[in-house]
Amino acid sequence: MDCVRTSPRRQLISDSVLAVVVTASSLLFALSVGPGTTAGWEGVPVFGRPADLPSLLLIAACTLPLAFRRRWPFLLLVATSVPGLLLTGLGYNPGLADFAAIILLYTVATQRGLALSVLAAVLVMACYLAGALPANEQLGWADHAIVVVVTALVWVVGRTIRLRRAYLGELVDRADRLERAREADTRAARAEERSRIARELHDVVAHHVSVMTVQAAAARTMLEKNPEVAREALISIEEMGRTAMAEMRSIVGVLRTDGPAERGPQPGMDDLPGLVDQMREAGLTTQLWLEGETRQLPPGVDLAAYRLVQEALTNSLRHAGPAARAWVTVRHEPSELMVHVEDDGHGLVLKRENGGKGHGLVGIKERVALYGGVLRIGPRPGGGFEVRARFPLKDR
Repeated sequence: MDCVRTSPRRQLISDSVLAVVVTASSLLFALSVGPGTTAGWEGVPVFGRPADLPSLLLIAACTLPLAFRRRWPFLLLVATSVPGLLLTGLGYNPGLADFAAIILLYTVATQRGLALSVLAAVLVMACYLAGALPANEQLGWADHAIVVVVTALVWVVGRTIRLRRAYLGELVDRADRLERAREADTRAARAEERSRIARELHDVVAHHVSVMTVQAAAARTMLEKNPEVAREALISIEEMGRTAMAEMRSIVGVLRTDGPAERGPQPGMDDLPGLVDQMREAGLTTQLWLEGETRQLPPGVDLAAYRLVQEALTNSLRHAGPAARAWVTVRHEPSELMVHVEDDGHGLVLKRENGGKGHGLVGIKERVALYGGVLRIGPRPGGGFEVRARFPLKDR
């Protein structure tokens, strides 16, 4: 009873059937017994006046409201206690009508709070004592004890079912919250992965396309004046394009869903000399200084520092001017890695003219912040532009 959640319509139907069955049983019991017959426990004589129309109506008034027991259980318990008391007060035998009060007590215990369920139990016992007074001579202490035990057992079973439902409901709610949290974490992880891929693609495309654009312009200028220089620039563009395609293929490989990603090794600080040589070939005079004892860096910091230098040099190539020079300083310290890229051009002016912010600078800030670093981007005191970052390193 009440253990499985059903729709309100099905609950009303099942409760109506229960009310009809209890009512019919109570009426038949009242009509089949009378004074002098025996029923109950150990052949206790049935007391009270014979059943007549008023008693049958009062019995029906006690049992038919069971059809709405789940909607107003406590109110119906109070309401049905009135005809029950009238039955005993007028000298009729309530018969099986008392079962309606037990059922309503169980419903209150399963669907209402502790205070209301205790009040319902007290009401049932009070009504029983009021009805048992006229039959005090026919009922012994064992009979009263059985009624008290049955009433208490029904109340305890109802409260246990209510607590079990509350516990199961809390488990379901907790599972739902955990599922929503897991989905939120999954969405956040996907967003972070998309952001990381976007940064990688931007850094690769921006760097290589910028270098290729500068070399293509130089090749166009030197095509008639010095075909050999133009030929070398075109060869460099071809190599740069292949390198860009290889890096992009490596990055986009993580997006594949039909098989394992085919990813090559990511660039790192060991690849800085090659990066500097590319910038020199593209026309930006670049120098590299390595200070301190070189140590193996964490993969994330290694890639972030390399991308920072790549983005900074690409910006210098695009904005610093044709006669600008750039310097890259990498200092390895016991507890941190310092990366400093500066140029003596007029990139700040061009950057303001182009709108101030670029996706590359935003990507640099995200990379440095991801590893707890400190970043400074801005003009140099003596002119030009600089990017300075410090990455904390854990002691090994």
